[in-house]
Amino acid sequence: MVERTGEVAGLATHWREAPGEGGPVLYLHGVPTASWEGVPFLERTGGVAPDLPGFGESAKPDDFDYSIEGYVPWLEAFLDVAGLERFSLVVHDWGGGLGLALAQRIPDRIERLVVHASVPLLPGYRWHWVARVWRTPGLGELSMATATKVGTRQLTRLANVSPLPTSFTDQIWRHFDRGTRRAILRLYRASSPEVLAAAGRHLGELSCPTLILWPTEDPYLGPDLGPQCAEAIGENARVEMVERAGHWAWLDRPDVIDRTAAFLAE
Repeated sequence: MVERTGEVAGLATHWREAPGEGGPVLYLHGVPTASWEGVPFLERTGGVAPDLPGFGESAKPDDFDYSIEGYVPWLEAFLDVAGLERFSLVVHDWGGGLGLALAQRIPDRIERLVVHASVPLLPGYRWHWVARVWRTPGLGELSMATATKVGTRQLTRLANVSPLPTSFTDQIWRHFDRGTRRAILRLYRASSPEVLAAAGRHLGELSCPTLILWPTEDPYLGPDLGPQCAEAIGENARVEMVERAGHWAWLDRPDVIDRTAAFLAE
């Protein structure tokens, strides 16, 4: 595996690459992590995983449009820089919200799609309690200003069935600087339920084989959302529920990596 840096749409960008035996794979991370969350998958399948603007070691400018409308053009520019013409897409959390919006823009370029617990682009979805805090002016700023490493570790501990590895939470805190906190607040505040529903209005036009691996114990994205996502995409999608697993399902159930790799190799 190698780490690279370059300019994407005018922004300094950091990403990880690993060789694989199959076709190219793009991994998109969630919040508040970065490309490092995809390392276990990259090691298994190969692929490319960028730090999205505002996260990890990529630029975190004040004037970037931290919204679905802002990220999707940036992702298209990243595809050009990374040389990804036709590729498989694996997404998680906000990487799902952004990646599925991207896939609807360029459906003919997506070979296969794997969706782990992701921000749902579905009508009727209402944000979980942490997101509601971040979306509230004043309260969101207060929560960010008073965040501590110990508090962040306690909060993320609620996300999974088993306690998250210390190395995992340390990575979150390492990059949880002012720029990332600002990006999180702006992204969530730009993403009302109505915006999410509008961003998913063409999900049914995706024709690539799709596997949805949805955990049963995610406190933020409930188990009912997996089947709903599959229904929105249609007959090319199948959903497999991951029992005894939380938000970062592969940390509770390492076989999730095997299932992802097997699907990509079909």
